[in-house]
Amino acid sequence: MNHEIIFNPTGKKAVVSHGTSVLAAAHRAGVHIPTRCGGKMGCLMCKVHVDEAAGKRLSRPAESEKRKLGSLIQQGVRLACQSKIEGNLTVSVPEDKLKAAIRKQLEAARQEDEDELW
Repeated sequence: MNHEIIFNPTGKKAVVSHGTSVLAAAHRAGVHIPTRCGGKMGCLMCKVHVDEAAGKRLSRPAESEKRKLGSLIQQGVRLACQSKIEGNLTVSVPEDKLKAAIRKQLEAARQEDEDELW
């Protein structure tokens, strides 16, 4: 059985087999989710956000993932390397911190340019 996964904020999609990890699906969709441990749950860099409905379409978190994430699990945070897809869903990938800083600087510069025109 195949499932469609959508990655926000890009809107990129992938159709993957039941049980595929979110990390593998992201790779297939061309979505970068950072990781240093190769999907072994060692670096905790591959956090994604899911709402409650989407969370029900992922495998249940193992005790080891619960221990690593603690209370973040209740906030809809999952590790992409450990979450297996069990239905169609949408996940949100946090913006890279460096890219976010650059985007904010560009937006501020653009706003200054617009203000000068008035």
